Amino acid sequence: MRYLIILLVFTLSGCCALRPDEIPTAPKKQALAVVFDIDGTLTPKVISVSQARTDAAKAVRLFADKGYKIIYLSARVIWLQAGVPDWLKENGFPDGNIQLSQTNEDHSRPDEFKVRVLKSFIDHGWTLQYAYGDSATDFKAYVAAGIPKKHIFALLRDGETQCEGDSTYWNACLNGWTEHLDFVAESVQSLKPSY
Repeated sequence: MRYLIILLVFTLSGCCALRPDEIPTAPKKQALAVVFDIDGTLTPKVISVSQARTDAAKAVRLFADKGYKIIYLSARVIWLQAGVPDWLKENGFPDGNIQLSQTNEDHSRPDEFKVRVLKSFIDHGWTLQYAYGDSATDFKAYVAAGIPKKHIFALLRDGETQCEGDSTYWNACLNGWTEHLDFVAESVQSLKPSY
């Protein structure tokens, strides 16, 4: 019954696609960004739209604190989009540019939708430095947008035994965010000047 009520609330409050954030022009040459899929990447499973993975917000915040532009990119169905900005905020994720599918075709062809959005960021002067996802369509889109394979990471969905997609598209399959925090803290270059 509880899930039926939640579904009803989402359905009534989110009948239309959430308008995407405007893609800003990069403030300087070689401005760097990190791309995060949401469902199955920041959440434990694709269908777990109200849960956040342990330490997901902490990992994203590490990138933001180092000066990277945060891009949240999802082909989530339109009727479940309305609460995304509040969900990100309530779960401690830093501000970022939110790009969600706008049509049923975007949702049914997520790789094409994501490539189109990512190329628009590139056209606005952004360099896409790192990317995180959980599906083969995420990884194909990231590679097509020119993100180096060594900077593409797959997240293992809860209950699965292996990451989705061909490992020729991603660097590592992560069991979760906790194991990746040291990498982000120690190996990702800070873009902020040190004094």
